[in-house]
Amino acid sequence: MKVVLRADVDGLGYKGDIVSISDGYAQNKLIPQGLAFKATAGAEKEAEKMRQSRELRASEEKAMAEEMATRMENETLSITVNAGEGGKLFGSVSATDISEALSDQKNITIDKKLITIAESIKEVGTYQVGIKPHPDVEFTISLDVVAESN
Repeated sequence: MKVVLRADVDGLGYKGDIVSISDGYAQNKLIPQGLAFKATAGAEKEAEKMRQSRELRASEEKAMAEEMATRMENETLSITVNAGEGGKLFGSVSATDISEALSDQKNITIDKKLITIAESIKEVGTYQVGIKPHPDVEFTISLDVVAESN
């Protein structure tokens, strides 16, 4: 059976794609859950509109990510943490901490899942942190970890 996907379905396709699947999968799962509808001549035109809007949205998201990358490229982010003697941290700096610092200092909202920390940050110092806001866009920022002064 040919169906038009109303939403992205893992392992099957993206919104607006026309896919051939088994009748049972279509009638028992996708159609009742509102994830797809049966492909007809009129539905194929609607699917084309869905694909065009998806492509437009994807290009806008990529442009926003590229603009963020150029704005943040050579920027330094600073995080103040509790540290003991010798600059050892009580714990470590996590992707959540970096995400919150980006939000507070640079007014940029990044999901913690998009932040890559190459090495565990357990000491005061400067580190390189990777950020990937889009599958095709990746950039690196400097992270200064500073001990909190008492």
